[in-house]
Amino acid sequence: MTLRITSRVRAVATALAVAAGTLTATATGTAPALANVQICDQYGTAVVGSYIAQNNRWGTSATQCIDVTGSGFRITRADGSVPTNGAPKSYPSLFNGCHYTNCSPGTRLPRRIDSIGSVPSSITYHYGAGSGAVYNASYDIWLDPTPRTNGVNRTEIMIWFHRVGPVQPIGSRTGTATVGGRTWEVWTGSNGSNDVISFVAPSAISSWSFDVKDFVNQAVNRGLARQDWYLTSVQAGFEPWVGGAGLGVESFSATVN
Repeated sequence: MTLRITSRVRAVATALAVAAGTLTATATGTAPALANVQICDQYGTAVVGSYIAQNNRWGTSATQCIDVTGSGFRITRADGSVPTNGAPKSYPSLFNGCHYTNCSPGTRLPRRIDSIGSVPSSITYHYGAGSGAVYNASYDIWLDPTPRTNGVNRTEIMIWFHRVGPVQPIGSRTGTATVGGRTWEVWTGSNGSNDVISFVAPSAISSWSFDVKDFVNQAVNRGLARQDWYLTSVQAGFEPWVGGAGLGVESFSATVN
């Protein structure tokens, strides 16, 4: 895989602010396959094969850096903290699809839900944060009535693979569900900009292959989306509240059939 570095300005609706920065990297232009690239820019990104890695430090002014490889990334610096009863400080992640006008290479998203057969995805996380870190490891899946490539979508699906510290999803716990052969806590609510449904694993999952469409169907069945809506992106990474250096995604894939 090759890495291509980009820098962009992203409007963050949740923070109600617009921020831009310069990219700090060990390489510019097209990097050799499997070369590490460091990103410290607030919204800096790098193309990783068919996906985009993003630093996505939207909730804090403290420095955060990620080292991007040919298959994932590692958080190498994660300064500062935010209250654990509020929003996280960032969402360093990889994604397939479109996020604030930045679309991954060759993506088939946005795409109508009723035209999608399956969305096979796999992830391997590295839980290497130091003591005192507070975070979750999570997927972020976005749905909207329109084929949106920018701004905030109508419905957000989160899948919490792991959580450390006194943090919980948006809203309240509304039950349990069996999805993909696993049992999950189900939380529903709104962050003021979009509806959120979260599926929380009762114990840590470090690696899993599954069909994202199963979770999309859950949102549709619960009235939080419709079959004529669009899947706009599938993202996987971490939401840190305190610290986070040492966390990483070893590998990620998500395709649309």
